[in-house]
Amino acid sequence: MDHNIAKIRHDYNLKGLLESDLEPNPLNQFRLWFGEALSAGVTEPNAMTLSTLFNGRPSARIVLLKDLDSEGFTFFTNYNSKKGREIASEPQVALTFFWKEFERQVRIEGKAEKTSDQESSEYFAVRPRGSQIGAWTSYQSEVIENRAFLENRTKEVEQEFSGREVPRPPHWGGYRVIPDYIEFWQGRPSRLHDRLSYVRSEDGSWLIERLSP
Repeated sequence: MDHNIAKIRHDYNLKGLLESDLEPNPLNQFRLWFGEALSAGVTEPNAMTLSTLFNGRPSARIVLLKDLDSEGFTFFTNYNSKKGREIASEPQVALTFFWKEFERQVRIEGKAEKTSDQESSEYFAVRPRGSQIGAWTSYQSEVIENRAFLENRTKEVEQEFSGREVPRPPHWGGYRVIPDYIEFWQGRPSRLHDRLSYVRSEDGSWLIERLSP
């Protein structure tokens, strides 16, 4: 055992989380916690771990939340990427947010569905031009020879769209994760954390349950 790692400890003392604190709808509860993180200046509070599954093998990476509506959580990516191929094969995914400044974690499970072409195009239009160029440049998740290949490809794309707007690539767009399970975790002393989950019932209502830490 690496004792330097084993000795790393942090006791959580900031806040608690009671059933009486919760909004009836977990998306509204998420908005409250997200708003607190945003107001406090947490760096990239919209960063979330997206976990996917393919042939029984899990895969995870950080992506950015770009919209939250009454249906769920939206992010954008290359549909031909590893994550895109995995979602096409198995649309059940998980999202995880961790805001260490508030000693809070949110776990989300649900189904990922593509956003409409209109939604994808509207968001693509407001991205920085460099990011728009990058969406055309990158063969995301594919093996490339070296960094020079990427830089040369970028120059080619910049030249192709010089003097005009960059259109959205057909292989690029959004996914909305429609949740059926959301868990709110608040760190507490002695690892006796507060864990409150929302489970969606068949009629669309949410059942709130407390979980043992």
